[in-house]
Amino acid sequence: MTSSELPKVAVAEQLAQKICALDAAHLPKAVRVKCAELLIDVVGLAVTARNEDYVKSALAGCDDDGPCTVIGHSRGLSAAGAALVNGTAIHGEDFDDTFEGGPVHAGAVVVPAVLAACERHELDGGAALLGIAAGVETMCRLSLVAPTLTHKAGFHPTAVFGAVGATAGVGAALKLSPRQMVDALGTVGSMAAGIIEYLAEGAWTKRLHAGWAAQSGIRAALLGRAGFLGPRTVFEGVHGFFHAFAHTTKADFDPVIGDFGVRWVTETLAFKPYPCGTMTHPYIDCARRLGARVRADDVVEMVCEVGEGTVHRLWEPLAAKQHPKNGYAGKFSTPYCVATGFVRGNVGLSDFSDAAVHDPAVLALAAKVRYEIDPKNPYPKNFTGHIRLTLRDGTVIEERQPYMRGGAQEPLSRADIEQKFLLNAKHGGWSAEHATAALKLIGTLFDGPVNLAALQG
Repeated sequence: MTSSELPKVAVAEQLAQKICALDAAHLPKAVRVKCAELLIDVVGLAVTARNEDYVKSALAGCDDDGPCTVIGHSRGLSAAGAALVNGTAIHGEDFDDTFEGGPVHAGAVVVPAVLAACERHELDGGAALLGIAAGVETMCRLSLVAPTLTHKAGFHPTAVFGAVGATAGVGAALKLSPRQMVDALGTVGSMAAGIIEYLAEGAWTKRLHAGWAAQSGIRAALLGRAGFLGPRTVFEGVHGFFHAFAHTTKADFDPVIGDFGVRWVTETLAFKPYPCGTMTHPYIDCARRLGARVRADDVVEMVCEVGEGTVHRLWEPLAAKQHPKNGYAGKFSTPYCVATGFVRGNVGLSDFSDAAVHDPAVLALAAKVRYEIDPKNPYPKNFTGHIRLTLRDGTVIEERQPYMRGGAQEPLSRADIEQKFLLNAKHGGWSAEHATAALKLIGTLFDGPVNLAALQG
C-alpha cells in the first residue's frame, strides 16, 4: 500500500465510529453481567497479589502520587500509575480471565485503565460499564485478526492488543468524538509493547505487560482528546500495527468491524479455575483424572497431543519446561502443571512458589511428560486436552478434555466467581469483613458514582 493507495476510510475510522456509537443503557444484559463478573474477578486478583514482591516493586517504582486507588494499598497514585500497578497485580498470578479465540487477558488491562480514568475524571458507574464493555470487545476482536502470528513474532498479545483495548475503553468512558478516538487509536499503536523473553527464565515482565498497556490506554485517550494527531491507518498500514506485531499486512479486519456492537464476543470470556497458562488447563483436568486412577511410580510416560501454536511457549525447550527455574516459570510449563495436577490432585496458587516447583515427586513425573503435535488440534479457536499415559505393564490409558472449564462451554457461575474472589481476598490478607464490604461495593459500582474507598488498604 503506497500513499496514493491509502483507504478513503481506514479501519480505525470505522472502529471509532462503532465504539463512539455505543450506549451503556443499551448494552445487552449478558454483556452487563459479564462486565460485573469481570469486575469481581479482577479486584480479587489484585488483592491476592498485593503483598507479592513484584507488586511491591511496581508500587515503589512509581513516584506520581495522586488520587487514584491502588487496590489493596493505602497509597494513591495518578491515573496512569494506578492503572500500571493494578494491571500488574491483576495479571501477576496468571489467574485472570481469558478470551479463548485470541488468546488475550482483557480484564487485567481494560478494567484498571477505565477505573482509574473514572476516578480521576469523576465519571459515574455508567461510564465505567461502557468503558469496560467497549475496551474488552475491542481488545478481544483485534486478537482475532491474525491469531497466533503475534506470539510467533515474539510479542505478548495481551500487551499489544491490550494497549488498544484500554484506549478504546478509556476513550468510550470519556466520550471522545470519533475523530479524537481515531487519533487516540493511532497514537497508542506507538505505545504498545511487550516481548515474551520472560519465558527464558521466568522473569517478571509478563506481569508488567497488562499494567503498561492499561496506562498507555489512558495516555493515548487523553492525547486524542487533546487533539494530538495519530495515523488513521494504524492497523492496516504498510508500517502499521499488524506489520509490526504480527509480521503481516494481509490481515482480515472483518472480525473487528464486521458486526461490532451487534454481536458481543465479550459474552464468551472465560474465567480461570487454575492460576497458570490457559492452554495448560485442559491438560491439568486430564492429569487430575489420571492421578485418581493410577500411581505416579507406575507411569512410564505421559504424551500430550497439542496444538502447534502452544509449543514454543509451553513446551520448549522441553528439558527446561520439565524442570522450571522458579515458581513463575512453572506457570508456563505444561509438563510441570500436568505433573502437579496428577501428584497433588489440584493446581492452586501455592503450587507456584519457588519451593513447590522443586518438589522431587512432581519433577520426577514431569520428566516423563512430553508432547506430540496434533495437526487437527483446534487451537486457538478452542482449548482442548488429550493425554496418553503408558504404565510399566504396557497398559495405555487416555484422557480427553474437549474444552476449557470456566469458558463458554462450561462457564463458572456467579457464585463460583464470588467464592474465587473471597478465597483470593483471604490469600491476600484481607479480613472476611473487608472482603464482604468490597464485594458489596463491586456489586453496585455500575449504578452510582465510582467510589473505590472500600478497595483500599
